[in-house]
Amino acid sequence: MSTLSLRLSESLHKNARRVAQGDGISVNQLISTALAEKLAALEAEAYISQRAKRGDMKKFYDVLAKVPNIKPESFDRLSPANKTVQSNAVPPPVVPSSDDTA
Repeated sequence: MSTLSLRLSESLHKNARRVAQGDGISVNQLISTALAEKLAALEAEAYISQRAKRGDMKKFYDVLAKVPNIKPESFDRLSPANKTVQSNAVPPPVVPSSDDTA
């Protein structure tokens, strides 16, 4: 473990103490956890961006075209009243028609 000297504004330090106390942890642990979460988010973003560069939309649409055109299970359908998703399912992307690809 290493030691880091950190300068914080008084208001930020006050808020950090309040949040840490509310969570029953030290300010040190709060800052360590917050930094770990931020680094993980940044690394995930970089990883996803790199993976996206390897993607091939034609291959994606070719695979998507193989999905049968059937009604979704009742728990996965949109509500007819407001068209909101009734589950945690991610809505499928819109597949362009042949007119859109020209």
